[in-house]
Amino acid sequence: MFIISKNSFGAIAILIGCIIGAGILGIPYVVAKAGFITGLIDIVLIGIVMMVMHLYLGEVVLRTKGRHQLVGYAEKYLGKTGKNLMWFAMVSVIYGALLAYTIKEGDFFNALFSTYFGGSPFTYSLIFLGLMAFLVYFELNVLEKSEVLMVFILLGVISLICFFALPHVNINNLSSFNPGSFFLPYGVILFAFLGTVAVPEMKEQLKENKAYLRKAIIIGCTIPLIVYIVFAFIVVGVTGINTTDGAILGLGHAIGYEMLVFGTLFGIITMMSSFLILAFSLKKMFEYDYNIDKFSSWFLTCSVPLVIFMLGVKSFVRTIGIAGSVSGGLMGILVVLMYIKAKKLGNRKPEYSIKKSSIISWILILLFVFGIIYELLNDFGLIRI
Repeated sequence: MFIISKNSFGAIAILIGCIIGAGILGIPYVVAKAGFITGLIDIVLIGIVMMVMHLYLGEVVLRTKGRHQLVGYAEKYLGKTGKNLMWFAMVSVIYGALLAYTIKEGDFFNALFSTYFGGSPFTYSLIFLGLMAFLVYFELNVLEKSEVLMVFILLGVISLICFFALPHVNINNLSSFNPGSFFLPYGVILFAFLGTVAVPEMKEQLKENKAYLRKAIIIGCTIPLIVYIVFAFIVVGVTGINTTDGAILGLGHAIGYEMLVFGTLFGIITMMSSFLILAFSLKKMFEYDYNIDKFSSWFLTCSVPLVIFMLGVKSFVRTIGIAGSVSGGLMGILVVLMYIKAKKLGNRKPEYSIKKSSIISWILILLFVFGIIYELLNDFGLIRI
């Protein structure tokens, strides 16, 4: 029986808070494009795959003495090459996320304030990035040590949005099934399920109750899976083929001004919290792991998204899709390889152990490899999805 103690509840909250972020706002758009039934299958399958990957990582963490982050585990089991690849994957996915949030926050701020103050999405994106850079520079992490509260607020707001939107659902919007578009939502959904950086923190949160880690991971992955299904059902059910790439604006236009304002504020807060969590993590990694001074760490964290944005990258969904399929896929491959090596080289007895299956491990690796190749071919225009 799994009794949820204070520490285990905190561990679950850490994973849920890490997984459910701004990625949820991209899911309805790609699900609508692929067809709701197609997208629903994608959500379930990718959610299960990512749960297995998180369980693999949990075993790696439990088989290893001492405190490490993903880069440290990769170095221990995969050497310098593994360390460098994990660093590249983590930095790329974080930069991709920061860029995506900058893009979409411009749309949200523009929807709320352009009527009164003028401006454009581009201008509001720059204002948002400037505000975030200010908070990161002065280390004003207003979200620190508030994972449980943030999870309750996040789930509560999503529940309210779904409750008020439910009467507007049109079942006809939920009947489409397009097998040819099966891989279209892959990158965005994979991005939305990424929570690997939370697993080492979960181990520390559990303290002497590390035996709960397996069930905490299962619960922490299952709740986002359910939330994504419900959210996609509601948004696509209401807006159908008119689903917007950030979900909220289309939902607001379909239901009314109150939903537009409420939903947009939800989008702003969700992306702001996700931005700060990732930006502080990246800044600390530069400082602690690479001994870069604070100013340079801050500059590297905030300037790269700005430069890429100024170069003309403006698609929220495209950005998180690439970050999920390429960077997230690489991270997934490395986690599976670490799990295989940790079975042989781990230096402590784990509180749980997943029965080793070479078939499952290679299926996961091939899936991630296929996703990377597919996304890159699409990005270079060699295939069309």
